[in-house]
Amino acid sequence: MARINLRGMGVALVTPFKADKSIDFQALARLVEHQIRSGIDFLVVLGTTAETPTLSADEKRQVRDFVAARVAGRVPLVLGMGGNNTMGLVEELKSTDLSNYQAILSVVPYYNKPSQEGIYQHYAAIAKASPLPVVLYNVPGRTGVNMTAETTLRLANDFPDTVVAVKEASGNFSQIDDIIKRKPADFMVISGDDGITFPLITLGAVGVISVIGNAFPKEFSRMVRLALEGDYANALLIHHKFTELFSLLFVDGNPAGVKCLLHAMGWMENELRLPLVPTRITTYEKIRNVLERL
Repeated sequence: MARINLRGMGVALVTPFKADKSIDFQALARLVEHQIRSGIDFLVVLGTTAETPTLSADEKRQVRDFVAARVAGRVPLVLGMGGNNTMGLVEELKSTDLSNYQAILSVVPYYNKPSQEGIYQHYAAIAKASPLPVVLYNVPGRTGVNMTAETTLRLANDFPDTVVAVKEASGNFSQIDDIIKRKPADFMVISGDDGITFPLITLGAVGVISVIGNAFPKEFSRMVRLALEGDYANALLIHHKFTELFSLLFVDGNPAGVKCLLHAMGWMENELRLPLVPTRITTYEKIRNVLERL
């Protein structure tokens, strides 16, 4: 299995919608081109930020194929493939055409609240079935359960050729630091939270899977690169420039904040699919004010 380098800034792509809630493929094409021209390192397709739970199976296939065709091998592609039905996910891995993708991103099973052994066995089944490298995704704020450092490290050690990275969005610095300290040499720890990417890189994370990168790919990827190069002073200047936006983008949930920002910048309609709704007017105004200052 070919290794994938996920060092730098990956962007968790949004799914633009038209006023009638259908997918706006023209806006998606513009956004993908903008990302690549701005120097991002890889793209994550059909993650949380893409509102994937609201897409039909056919729409997911369309987005998967459309983005792969637009990118045409210019940057690595990671496909979101997660769920809380392990057997169903294993079948999906076997039946999905993954030929244009270099890795999958798979979230800790949500709602079921499995034990750590259950989480381990879930990922073990995925690791055995996946034809691509697997990036674990720990986001307890969404899933209702935290994957501990012990479970992450157990998977990294037991499946070194398949389980290649973790996207950590627990916000638990001691847990993430423990993973970085004890992990196998080539296992990658990736920030899942824009706001703490800078400090995590100083601890040894290799980069971020970013939401704000949808809107500011050039600027945020520069921050990540400077931090990775050890130029912390200049990286910190960019980090502080975005501090207010980090919190504003999530105050009404993700991707409502970043879609509001992209709409204010003229990239797409400010449309989401239920049960998600656009940001409140007050949040929109605050985001627009910050945007004008930036």
